[in-house]
Amino acid sequence: MKFHKPVHRPADVIEQLRASGDPAETSALSHDTAAALLGRVRAAADPQLVERVIEYADEAGIDDVAELWANAPGHSLPGAMWRIYLLRHVVATDPEAAGYSFRRGVEVEGGPNRAIAGASSAPDPDEVLALATTILKGAFVGDFAVALERAAAFARVLAAGLDEQSATDEHSARAADERRRAQSHREMADDLRASARLWRAGALT
Repeated sequence: MKFHKPVHRPADVIEQLRASGDPAETSALSHDTAAALLGRVRAAADPQLVERVIEYADEAGIDDVAELWANAPGHSLPGAMWRIYLLRHVVATDPEAAGYSFRRGVEVEGGPNRAIAGASSAPDPDEVLALATTILKGAFVGDFAVALERAAAFARVLAAGLDEQSATDEHSARAADERRRAQSHREMADDLRASARLWRAGALT
C-alpha cells in the first residue's frame, strides 16, 4: 500500500464537494474513508502497513487528515480517528513541550489515567512520543475501544499538566493559552471516551 500523493488530494476532493453545495456528500466521504482505512488496515494485520499509515501523516502533513475528518462530530468514527491522530500530532510537533506538560500531568494527575494511558511514573519526551505513537497504532490493531480509552487518558494527563503550568506561569498570556489548550484536551478526552462506549455498543459510525 503506497501513499504517494495522488493528483487529486483529499483536500481537493473535499473542496469540490463543498463547492457542489451538498454537505451530506462531504459527511459521507468523511465516514466512508475512516471506515475503509480502519477496516483495511485491521484486516491486513500487517505491521508494516500500520507503520506506513502512521508515516503518511508525518510525511504528507496532518492537513489531508484534517480535511477529511476534522469537521466530523466528536462522537463518530471519523471524529474519533481525527482526535487520536491529532493527539499524536501535538506531541510529535513539539516533543519537548508536550513531554514536559505530560510529565507535569503525571505528577499531579497520576492514578488511573496514567495507568490507562500506559505511561511510566516519570516519562521523558521520547517516551511520551513513543507512547502517543503506540496508542495511535493501537487503533489499527487489537481492541479499538481500548485504544480510544488510552488516548482519552493520555489527553487528560496532558490537560492536567497544562493546568498545573498555567497555575504557576508568570506570563498571563501564556497561562491563558495553556488553560485553553487544557480545556481542548479535556473535551478531546470526553469525545474519545464516548466514542469508545459507542464502539463497544456497535454504534460508532
